Amino acid sequence: MYIHEMSMRSFRNYDQLSLTFDHTINVIIGENAQGKTNLMEAIYALAFTRSHRTPRDKELIQWDAEYAKINGSIFKRDRRFPLEIIFSKKGKKAKLNHIEQRKLSDYIGALNVVMFAPEDLHLVKGSPQVRRRFIDMEIGQIQPRYIYHLGQYQKVLRQRNHLLKELQRKPSADRMMLGVLTDQLIEHAVTIIERRFKFLQLLRSWAGPIHEGISRKLEILEITYDASVKVSEDMDLATIKINYEEKFREIESKEIERGTTLAGPHRDDLVFYVNGKDVQTYGSQGQQRTTALSLKLAEIELIHSEVGEYPILLLDDVLSELDDFRQSHLLHTIRGKVQTFVSTTSIEGIEHDALKEAEIFRVKEGTIEVQK
Repeated sequence: MYIHEMSMRSFRNYDQLSLTFDHTINVIIGENAQGKTNLMEAIYALAFTRSHRTPRDKELIQWDAEYAKINGSIFKRDRRFPLEIIFSKKGKKAKLNHIEQRKLSDYIGALNVVMFAPEDLHLVKGSPQVRRRFIDMEIGQIQPRYIYHLGQYQKVLRQRNHLLKELQRKPSADRMMLGVLTDQLIEHAVTIIERRFKFLQLLRSWAGPIHEGISRKLEILEITYDASVKVSEDMDLATIKINYEEKFREIESKEIERGTTLAGPHRDDLVFYVNGKDVQTYGSQGQQRTTALSLKLAEIELIHSEVGEYPILLLDDVLSELDDFRQSHLLHTIRGKVQTFVSTTSIEGIEHDALKEAEIFRVKEGTIEVQK
């Protein structure tokens, strides 16, 4: 899988741009605030219909434009097809093979992308929200239906939290409606949990050996799911549902008192252990970075195992954050099998044969030149 061509109009600081990419490694070089990350963001948005930097689509549109548009020509399973995403002030539209998709979840997964940016180094020590987003985005790529259930869960969650606040202020408010919303929340929560458990089993199978290799067989990585409801990976759907129902009955009064939903997938977390110790709390910076790198490399292999092709890899200003050994391990692992985009202010100091074969793009003030 690779992007052959991409064009943009009125996206961030790019008025109009068309590029053809190498199917192996593409290096985007430029000073800060010139547009390197905007190009990476455009590729990410073409895959996910959203930015990884902001939840507000209108920020992607140039201030004097009505819309921003990204087009891509993709090769997947030896077949070429076009993708298009349009961001406007009225919403967004996604087209797959020239056909507008009624649901964005029907579009996501057409292009598989793994991004590794400096903020991903905080995947281990950052907030639980960072780890939930990581697992949600990756499951959504290989199981687009998951995005639907997640969206429905979040919609019901907002309605339920609104009602809990009403009950907090007015105990006479509709308690029956709370039961209806709780049942709806549980239906989607059970599906989300089941798919997270299955994804986690796959992630472990790849991340463990990769981490062992990067650590020169000195460390063993374990990943556990920290659930807000007493559920486990060996439970069937019926048991998970029963446990959810019991939990919500148990905490209903406390939820009304606090005016918010206190359990569910939106409260869960991942915990990483290296040699039996919680990396977030007790791990060194090196161990935390090795864990993050192992997860990203595991994503690549996991997607390949599930969809039959390697995803596109975006390395956004991250190589300079890794030491020589981790840089070398990363570049050696992806060489020859993953179309990769590397953004950096300079490739000086990054010594690897893979970069000598790369297509070089130089960015300055929203314009890009190919270095011959």
